[in-house]
Amino acid sequence: MASSSSHTSVHENIYADLYKPAVITAASFTVVALILSLFLILRHLRSYNKPSEQIWVVAVVFMVPVYATDSMISLLNPKLSLACDILRSCYEAFALYSFGSYLVACLGGERRVVELLENQSGKLLNKALVEGEDENCRKPHWSLRNFFRRPTIIGKNLLTIVKFGLVQYMILKTVCAFLALVLEIFGVYGDGEFKFHYGYPYITIVLNFSQMWALYCLVQFYNVTHERLQPIRPLAKFISFKAIVFATWWQGVGIALLCYFGVLPNQEKLQTGLQDFLICIEMAIAAVAHVFVFSAEPYHYIPSSSGYEKITTTETTSEEAVKLEEGDSSTQAVVETKETQVEAPGTSVTESVQDIVFEGGHHVVKDVVLTINQAIGPVEKGVTKGVTKIQETFHQRSDEHDDKSKVSVEESIEVTLSDEETHLDR
Repeated sequence: MASSSSHTSVHENIYADLYKPAVITAASFTVVALILSLFLILRHLRSYNKPSEQIWVVAVVFMVPVYATDSMISLLNPKLSLACDILRSCYEAFALYSFGSYLVACLGGERRVVELLENQSGKLLNKALVEGEDENCRKPHWSLRNFFRRPTIIGKNLLTIVKFGLVQYMILKTVCAFLALVLEIFGVYGDGEFKFHYGYPYITIVLNFSQMWALYCLVQFYNVTHERLQPIRPLAKFISFKAIVFATWWQGVGIALLCYFGVLPNQEKLQTGLQDFLICIEMAIAAVAHVFVFSAEPYHYIPSSSGYEKITTTETTSEEAVKLEEGDSSTQAVVETKETQVEAPGTSVTESVQDIVFEGGHHVVKDVVLTINQAIGPVEKGVTKGVTKIQETFHQRSDEHDDKSKVSVEESIEVTLSDEETHLDR
């Protein structure tokens, strides 16, 4: 008992000695992350000339301020660490969905992506036909084997699978975050504790598989469309985004494992504090990377399609006489010229924010509803098939019963007729 209390006091002293320098360092990096990210977002809003893409760019870039601010608040007040982690988790799921939507928008929208995937699938199937492959390998049907080995062959189904993978992570991440809050209230969450009577290890396993599946769907989509995405430098965007989502998640799990095995002091306050401190530093690095990777420069010179441009038309009339000689006669013509100027100044930040909020929410709700319908669809089909089979069984049995009753009636009639004939013969 005395040794454990002495170890606890030593850990408390170490935490107290490192707390103030850690807060000052984390605050400095947080300020850098906020300034760079908000400046980049403002540049996108001022040059909001391609809403279909920039609506998702802003959502992805805004992930850095959310992470940095939440981690700083949690570091200053450890009692709010769980609430901050819930908000951070929810936005992480939305940012992953936004990144996938950004790639689709860069390809021209869902309709263009479907056409692209179908064309690539058709070319691959025609190539297989020429090379004389097996007929079963040329069928563009959806299967897990084709998704893992040959995602191009499944055509437009690839987009459906990718959207389902992103939305399922968004839903599971949000549900698990609030479930963790409920378990914490009842004292059975056990943040960082890998024990079977706590909810933390089970939630960690579920989210781990969900996140890996979502990221793998993005990787497969990138493998199929990376040639068309070359103008936006997709590899740099993939690395910068996946480093935030994947590294921060495994960083938290790694710190929990180190504390569990005794490499680090097994204290919840130290564990969450170290995670928050590292995230503040990493968000500053991510903000610097975003300035170059998600730059607003490509959108400065794009003709505005948002309706904010101003078109002015000026007419000038020239009184110069033009002589058209036809023999001895001459005529005069008046030449009129028109000049049209298109002025596309910086767009309104207010209208850009409204577009991001309302349009982004509309897209998210639409995809969530679509994903839920896709998940419920097979269940409904199974129930419908079951009910149909039951009805067919009852109908078949009723038909058999009717046939048996008809046979019995016919037999009774035949017996009666035969008796009557025998009686008449007598």
